[in-house]
Amino acid sequence: MPLQNYQYDTIMRQYSKIQARNRNILQERIEEVYAKIPRLKEIDDEVATLSARKARALLNGKENSTEDLKEEISLLTQERKALLVCNSYPEDYLELPCTCPICQDTGYVGSEKCVCFKKAEVELLYTQSNLKEILEKENFDHFSFDYYSDTMRDEATGLTERETAKRAYDIAWNFVRNFDHSFENLFLYGDTGVGKTFLSHCIARELLKTAHCVMYFSAFDLFDLLAETKFSRKDQASNEELIFNSDLLIIDDLGTELTNSFVSSQLFLCINERIMRRKSTIISTNLKLESFSENYSERTFSRIASNYHIVKLEGKDIRIQKIFLGGK
Repeated sequence: MPLQNYQYDTIMRQYSKIQARNRNILQERIEEVYAKIPRLKEIDDEVATLSARKARALLNGKENSTEDLKEEISLLTQERKALLVCNSYPEDYLELPCTCPICQDTGYVGSEKCVCFKKAEVELLYTQSNLKEILEKENFDHFSFDYYSDTMRDEATGLTERETAKRAYDIAWNFVRNFDHSFENLFLYGDTGVGKTFLSHCIARELLKTAHCVMYFSAFDLFDLLAETKFSRKDQASNEELIFNSDLLIIDDLGTELTNSFVSSQLFLCINERIMRRKSTIISTNLKLESFSENYSERTFSRIASNYHIVKLEGKDIRIQKIFLGGK
């Protein structure tokens, strides 16, 4: 998804700040060397005068008369560099400094985004996702199957806890691989601490690395934001962009919030709106499937059942296992 207008403006404001800072640096350098080497100011004034004469000649169609002017400017430029070097300055000391030499801090090379813009894009999306710090630890590289039993089996599927986890892991990776080619949603469910949130974080990190817009909310925070948007009208447009139009929305721990008619209706609105816009959503919950419709509504569960890949995780609470293993 292309950046939203407010996201693009945020990045371009950063470029404007960089450019302004560099102009200030250049001005300070000019004042410094002019005071130390007065001849440099004379050279710059002469070059400005000659450049103006050259421009007028070109406008008047007298291109042949500009050759002498070019030579004079060239000689003055060489003298300028020599004076800087003789006074222990780099010869480019009076050129506008650039943080990115590729695009000269414009963000673009021609009509293409510079590599520095793409990095800024990813950094912004990470920051806005609410996941920046946690994803350094919770990602596919750190997903471990050691916490899942290879003997305990699910009676319904016949799979061990570890086989179930590997199946969920593969589904998550395929979700990432196919993200730009097919529309898919995931519904992760299971007991507390079996890896649902961790797995959604794995997906988030991979998509953020490729500059997709990923938004993460706990269920409590999501409905709190929706209530604020609905009743105070505060930042309504930007909030709706975040919730309804991000490439991926993650709703974590659904069922831990205080469920009421407002929450139920807003959940349906969010799910339905994103399905209509073909924007992917991941929901994780500790609720059992049979009690989900009781907490929300039949129509909400129906939308999930018909539009989401339902994935179960089983096992003992990994957080508690880590405590007994000394945090490992």
